[in-house]
Amino acid sequence: MGIGEIGGAGAKRRGVILDRDGTLIDVVRDEETGAITTAFHPDHIRLLPGVEEGLALLAHAGFVLAIATNQPGPAKGHFGRGAVERTNRALVERLAERGIPIASVAVCMHHPDGGPGGDPLLVGPCDCRKPKPGLVVQLIDELGLAPEATWIVGDTASDVEAGRGAGIHTGLIFAPNRCELCPLRPEPSGAEGVQTGAETGQLVSRLTIDPHLTKHSSLPDVTGATLLEVARKIVASPC
Repeated sequence: MGIGEIGGAGAKRRGVILDRDGTLIDVVRDEETGAITTAFHPDHIRLLPGVEEGLALLAHAGFVLAIATNQPGPAKGHFGRGAVERTNRALVERLAERGIPIASVAVCMHHPDGGPGGDPLLVGPCDCRKPKPGLVVQLIDELGLAPEATWIVGDTASDVEAGRGAGIHTGLIFAPNRCELCPLRPEPSGAEGVQTGAETGQLVSRLTIDPHLTKHSSLPDVTGATLLEVARKIVASPC
């Protein structure tokens, strides 16, 4: 049985599908205007804390790594398709230089409303834009992943919902400055469920969420303040 495989002959592989912006790389902040955008040039790529270590841990454990990312910039007229492709290619190459292979990148460039100067072919509804599971299903099929042994890791509720829709396990990177994720904030269920650290503050390994505080029907299987913390929990999981 090969690395990353489960079961016997002809078994499928286990994988981790990763969001890009806010999960692997930081957003781009314009110091003069204060505007925040996603990276659209190789020079914009800044790996977030714990990313390299987390990916290396997952790869060493035998998980196939892939990326699923919404990039509506071309539909909104912010930048072209080529900018998205160049940035993604540069990210994959940079990780490869660090010994971290990315098997595939799936991208949705659609947006339901578009924007001035946007590509009209990319404006409108689609089946791939997260929280829909299209990108995730595409990667599972392309890479021969076993859904029961595959995870999605992202930094938004839409990543979690996409994973649930595709029938895989979910991990959420819960940065302390992401207030929009407060409905998904885990609360302590006792001393054994709490981890502490100077870098991450208080984390919780068991979710005990008041259903009245959230409208989301799908909650993540694991959470952490960095990809490394989430990766450790995935590797330790019996799934």
